[in-house]
Amino acid sequence: MDTLDIAALANLLQEAAVQEILPRFRNLGEDDVRIKTEAIDLVTEADEAAERVIRAGIERLLPEALFIGEEAVAADPALLGKIKDADLAVIVDPIDGTFNFAAGLTLFGVMMSVVKAGETVAGLIYDPIGNDWAIAEKGSGAWLCKADGEQEQMNVVPAPELSQMIGIANTGFFDLETRRKILANLADVRLFTSYRCAAHEYRILAQGHLHFAMYNKLMPWDHLAGTLLMQEAGAYAARFDGTPYLPHHTDGGLLIAPDKDAWQELREKVFTV
Repeated sequence: MDTLDIAALANLLQEAAVQEILPRFRNLGEDDVRIKTEAIDLVTEADEAAERVIRAGIERLLPEALFIGEEAVAADPALLGKIKDADLAVIVDPIDGTFNFAAGLTLFGVMMSVVKAGETVAGLIYDPIGNDWAIAEKGSGAWLCKADGEQEQMNVVPAPELSQMIGIANTGFFDLETRRKILANLADVRLFTSYRCAAHEYRILAQGHLHFAMYNKLMPWDHLAGTLLMQEAGAYAARFDGTPYLPHHTDGGLLIAPDKDAWQELREKVFTV
């Protein structure tokens, strides 16, 4: 694989949404939603059907690629371990923000990343409601691509002082004492929230409307595309210990900020895990 057909990949995400996701939005029956690991971790018929469409498309477009879908991994967790050694892998979240989707909220998206020899080389985040894509290829910047063909480059904004920072803080996967400590420290920033949808959190970060994001649980379908998008938009991203976040990582936390100095300040003063 020398070049990626990004347009074909983007169209594939749209196809899955049009065929399988949007017709089910606010139209799910009781049997169409199931609990996976806990009450806030759901899967719907739309997730599974959309993943089948995307997988079939990847088999046509990139037949040599290892396909890693969130729902495929739910059925076969051993798939995760194959990312590290794969020459080429395509990693997909058919609906990011399933809890929101099942609740009838418009904060959900379709995410795809392409990993070559252990490095994320492309990331796509499609918003079915807005019908647009946030797309990044390594070394080519971050772009908001609209259905009419218009493109707008995405860039982070400079970090203000700590007391004026606003951002995403997902604290739900820490142990209780660590969570209490971080939540207390977060009083030092202006505002923090969680949309329960990494797809939209990364998009709004890359557009310069927020300053930071912190995640503890790192599943590749949730964070590879968004981390590349942020880096291509000018942000600094690293795990809590300062090491790079790589496609095979599932722990170690992730902190993203407009620059390294802001990252270090947030790490030392707020996210002291």
